[in-house]
Amino acid sequence: MQILVTGGTGFIGAALLPALAAAGHSGIVLSRSAHDDTQSCRYIRSLDDIDAAESIDAVINLAGASLAARRWSASYKREIIDSRLQTTGALLALMRRLQQRPLVLLNASAVGYYGHHGDDILDESGAVVPGFAQALCADWESLARSAGELGSRVCLLRIGVVLDQGGGALREMSRSFRFGVGSWIGSGDQWLSWVHRDDVVRAMLYLLERPDLDGAFNLTAPAPVTARDFCTALSGHHRTL
Repeated sequence: MQILVTGGTGFIGAALLPALAAAGHSGIVLSRSAHDDTQSCRYIRSLDDIDAAESIDAVINLAGASLAARRWSASYKREIIDSRLQTTGALLALMRRLQQRPLVLLNASAVGYYGHHGDDILDESGAVVPGFAQALCADWESLARSAGELGSRVCLLRIGVVLDQGGGALREMSRSFRFGVGSWIGSGDQWLSWVHRDDVVRAMLYLLERPDLDGAFNLTAPAPVTARDFCTALSGHHRTL
């Protein structure tokens, strides 16, 4: 497959692109900064650089300002929203003008779609709890679903907190532990739905190859942990992070 990837230079993308190449796929990667092309990836600065006759079999949309990079001020919340919705809208415009529509869109979202439910066990029939993260995910997913009207299969990836060495949430969450002052916030009973970066990548590769699957998929480890348990585990391993 030739796969268009947005957000391909981020934390998940850094693991995804080599995995796509290893599986025999080629990539077109949208990036705001310049990169040298590789044997398996061509980098572009704008979707306008893609000709209508280009053959794109799949789109993986990971673009979006980091949720952990800065305090959620009103202006940064606007940036978080715009970076996701505007990129997704631009992808839909590209898909409309392509002579051959992509077979599938894998669109990132988050388990924040469900809102805060305390100790409730959730399934797809449960109610959502309104909030900024919930509204963000709902609006993002609603826009992405429009690709279905263009004939593309749509998979919505409701991703948990992605963990791995070398960056991402784990680097930020472990920062204070390196100085011996790490702890949880509040009661420590808050649930953390986490997932390893490698498992997110494997899930994407699986969904690319399964034309019978669409809709929402929760990409998390089977068992969430409380903030207290996570911090206890982290305190014993911070020197290796």
